[in-house]
Parts: sequence; structure tokens; C-alpha cells
Amino acid sequence: MKLARTRSTAAAACALAALTLLTACNRDSSSGSAGSGGDKPAIGIDLPRSDSDFWNSYAEYLKKDIKSEDINALPLSNSQNDITKLVANVQVFQNTGAKAVVMAPQDTGAIASTLDTLASKKIPVVSVDTRPDKGDVYMVVRADNRAYGTKACEFLGEQLGGKGKVAELQGALDSINGRDRSEAFAECMKTKFPKIEVFELPTDWKGDVASAKLQSLLAQHPDLNGIYMQAGGVFLQPTLALLEQKGLLKPAGEKGHISIISNDGIPQEFEAIRKGQIDATVSQPADLYAKYALYYAEAAAEGKTFKPGATDHDSTIIEIPGGLEDQLPAPLVTKDNVDDKALWGNNVG
Repeated sequence: MKLARTRSTAAAACALAALTLLTACNRDSSSGSAGSGGDKPAIGIDLPRSDSDFWNSYAEYLKKDIKSEDINALPLSNSQNDITKLVANVQVFQNTGAKAVVMAPQDTGAIASTLDTLASKKIPVVSVDTRPDKGDVYMVVRADNRAYGTKACEFLGEQLGGKGKVAELQGALDSINGRDRSEAFAECMKTKFPKIEVFELPTDWKGDVASAKLQSLLAQHPDLNGIYMQAGGVFLQPTLALLEQKGLLKPAGEKGHISIISNDGIPQEFEAIRKGQIDATVSQPADLYAKYALYYAEAAAEGKTFKPGATDHDSTIIEIPGGLEDQLPAPLVTKDNVDDKALWGNNVG
């Protein structure tokens, strides 16, 4: 693969056993997928959550790639959107010989001290989908999340003819992804579509919070005609259920249809596009997240280095504070290309 590259004591044993027992509760019960790996360096991998169809798809791609690429992966853990669990899981990786760690911290501010600890132990980190606010990382494997917000704004703005009312179901604003999508969406709307009124609804990536806030907004603004969901994996089903309950789930092209664009690219979003329930999504490459997370983790453990520039997989490596980021492509999906077999959401299972 060609890329832009430059080339104890008894007490301690008891502590490790206790920590391992604590963290076993956070391991992905269906993992069973640690590769044999031979003499390859051990890789510690933490899954960020299991309450999202997107992240569950990412987990399945990881397990498949670990096996097919014969990765020497330690037993997978799942921090369940809890920074305390993530810190404990990483400690177990450190104590059990990990030479590199893959994580996807949902709270991108609180992970800084853990990154500092790993750096002091010379254990490189690959961060997937999220970019830590501070601390050194070997590589961030991520798409351009500001582009998500801009694409959503431009699509909705054109769909609505430049005027109307839009609900924005924001992710967690303590996450770089939530901030990037929200800031870019706001800037684009203000600049290009000033006659569209945007209602920002912070949700902390929680579907029930999104549904409750959207319900309150619809009571105040029954003429709402657009919705931007920053994460279809957690927002799609509760949003569609609410709209159907209120008789507002009109198919695209029918009078009263609420134009909806999402982010993720899961199969359920594609099916909703085909049915006319939503209009578009931006496809986050769950398959490529898994593939290149493992690739860069092995490269890091082997001491390889990279530099900014174009790659051979249609992405660009950029320099960020504390490391590098490989910005993978994330295409807009509408009814015109929803059946494209190149989209990972059409290849799940």
C-alpha cells in the first residue's frame, strides 16, 4: 500500500488482576475476534459505544478485518460512551502489552491525560472518527466533519428554496465532530441561506433527547419544513417514529413533506431514502474507518511514519496539532445514487 510515507511484585499482580476484572465488564461480548497475529505487535482496540447502528457496523468491520488481515489484536473492549471506562480499558491494554491503541473517544476533551500517559510509555494512538482536543496522536482516521455540515446546509437550502424553518439535531458539543458539523452548518446557513431560520437542538448524541426536543419544537413551530440529523445511527428511528405519530411523515414530492438530511450512511438511512421518508445522508465510511485504523495501528507499532499529502485511497493526510489526520471521503447520498454498490451501507451483511 503506497501512502505519503517517510520512513512484579505480588501487589502489582493483584492490581493488574483487579483492573482486568473491572474492565472485563466493558469488553465486547461478541468480539471473540482477537487475531492470532503470529509475531506481530499487539494492538489494543476500544469500541466507543453499542447504541448506534453506525458504530455497531464499524465493530463488525473491525472484527472481520482483524481476522482477514491476521491482526494481533488484544480482546476488544467497549467503553460505552463513558470516559472512565475508556481510561480503564486503555490501562488494561497498556498492562497487557499493547504496542499501539485504537480508540474513538466520544468526549474529546477529557481524553488528554490518557493520551499523555500513553505518549510517556511510547504507545502510539490511532483515533477513529473523533479528533482529541489535546494530546499527541499518531493518526486520526476521520472524514472532514465540517464538510458534513456544509453539505447538509447546501442540500437543505436548495431543497427549501432558500427559506423556511429547520431543526438541527446536534451531536454533543464537547465532541469535535458535534462542533465541526454545527459550526459549519451555521456558517453556511448564515452566509448562503439567511432566510432560513435554524433551531439548534443539542442532544449529546442521544436519540431520546433528540425526539423530546423535536416534539417540543414542532408544538411551537408546526410549519417546520426541514431537519438536519447529525447522526442517523441514533436519530433516524426516533425522528421517523415521532413524525409518523404526528402525521407528518409525508413522502418526498408530496405536499407537507419535511426535507431531511442525515449523517452516517447506514442501511436504514438508505431504505428511508428509497421510501422517500428522508432525502439524503452523508455516508461516513465505517468500512474504511476500520480498515485504516488497523493499518495505521500496525504501522505505528512498527515505527513507520507518514507525512501530509495525497494517499492512494482517495484521501488526504493533513497536519493537525499533535499529529496527523487522514481525511477519508464521505459522499452525499440521495435517491440518485442510493443503490450504488460502492457505498458500504449497501454491503452490510
